Amino acid sequence: MDPPNARPSFEIHIVSSVDSPDYTQLTRTLTRSKLIALDAEWKPLRSPNHSSFPRVSLLQIACQFHLDQPNDSVVFLLDLLSLPLSSVGDLLRDVFVSPHVLKLGFRFKQDLVNLSTTFCSYGGVSGLDRIEPFMDITSIYNHLQHKQYGRKMHKQAKSLAAICSEVLEFSLSKELQCSDWSYRPLTEEQIAYAAMDAHCLLEIFNIFYSKVLKEGDVLRNVSAVPSIEVNIGLKVILEKQDTHEKILRTKISEASYIIRATASDFPQSTPTVRAHCSASSSIDCMPMDEDLLKIVKRYGEKIILKESDKMPRTSKRKGKRSSTMKVVCSEKKILGVEDWQGQPPWDLSLGGDGCPKFLCDVMVEGLAKHLRCVGIDAAVPFSKKPDSRELIDQACKEKRVLLTRDAKLLRHEYLLCNQIYRVKSLLKNEQLLEVIETFNLKISEDQLMSRCTKCNGRFIQKPLTTEEAVMAAKGFQRIPDCLFDKNLEFWQCMDCHQLYWEGTQYHNAVQKFIDVCKLNE
Repeated sequence: MDPPNARPSFEIHIVSSVDSPDYTQLTRTLTRSKLIALDAEWKPLRSPNHSSFPRVSLLQIACQFHLDQPNDSVVFLLDLLSLPLSSVGDLLRDVFVSPHVLKLGFRFKQDLVNLSTTFCSYGGVSGLDRIEPFMDITSIYNHLQHKQYGRKMHKQAKSLAAICSEVLEFSLSKELQCSDWSYRPLTEEQIAYAAMDAHCLLEIFNIFYSKVLKEGDVLRNVSAVPSIEVNIGLKVILEKQDTHEKILRTKISEASYIIRATASDFPQSTPTVRAHCSASSSIDCMPMDEDLLKIVKRYGEKIILKESDKMPRTSKRKGKRSSTMKVVCSEKKILGVEDWQGQPPWDLSLGGDGCPKFLCDVMVEGLAKHLRCVGIDAAVPFSKKPDSRELIDQACKEKRVLLTRDAKLLRHEYLLCNQIYRVKSLLKNEQLLEVIETFNLKISEDQLMSRCTKCNGRFIQKPLTTEEAVMAAKGFQRIPDCLFDKNLEFWQCMDCHQLYWEGTQYHNAVQKFIDVCKLNE
């Protein structure tokens, strides 16, 4: 059973005002952090023919103070709908280009595009178009794969949830990714999701960092980054070609002091340096330690936006297709096709067997497990990435109602004789209640946990004893030794042969669905 959404154990601060203690702590934390992870959330654009970028509603910044103390971390959720963007923009710009802070992200370029256009359009702030040093979690994952399997891996288009499952061995639910992030106040589930979405990037990097240090490859092959001798005088440094940019790698306080002392003798290139130093003065971070600096030198990259990146991508082809789809969707809205239109195919009067049956596509695959837990026959597609025809053929053949969140599938509802329903809720518990109410399903306590949650199969009629269960599980499934003295009954799925018993997890799951389905009322 998936546990209900709860706040993570690490510290979370919601920053909605520059006068709040949370904002003060944010600025202090950024000066102490060597590593930060970035993520952004916005309200999805429902119109397929949009001509602008979405407004970012929430910016997540997960900060870690010491690389040898992974638990010493905190997450800040910046409410960009409440904060004055003109005040926050300078702070973020300084952090994004600070050479002393390594930034992490997952395919963050599009997030940066949306951030840049948001601050420019709604706050009049420009310059949020560069991040360095930066490391993408996809690249880190590929490096981990290379170290594990000893060969160069091809670039893989894995989702963050898949990477977390493989590297961190925990499930990162992405149910709330497409929720309305512009609505206030945010729900507890949204807060927990947003914080974890950024914090997991720190955890993945910590695993990579520990592996690199253990193997020592980077430390042997990369020389230390040379430091600039400030005491020779800034005037002498600036007279050398292409050296004024290197000054930004020194402590800002020292650079600013030298600038003030020798301002009258600057060459023509110094106004640029003065502008950079002045802009960066609000973030006076401590330099990176030597190991992290070597990792950045070898694996670090940068994101620099071009003007073309900030132009919405449109084409005649897409525009034409989008307009057609818009007409189709508007017709459906008028006719109410998104609501349930037909009779259940399991209806006895239609020749059905009286047992409700559903087919949940990949967008509501978690709903399938919840339906099975309350005793409802809920299948999933045969293939991991089925096309529309495969879903329709399976639903028709097995006389099932197709459940989906994909509006495009509604265009094929005539092929299913209206046996298709678009689930409107985002959370699995709410989706379950929606399906129960829409189809008028009768759920009783006796039905709970009466189906195999793994394959949707039925259980054997007669329970197995402990000895019979041990024989049935031999070479297939391990039964904990602590169960041998409890005289429990075991139930086996007739299809996949998975064994179940009435332990603590079973009783917790039963109580959960009694509460969700309101069976005690």
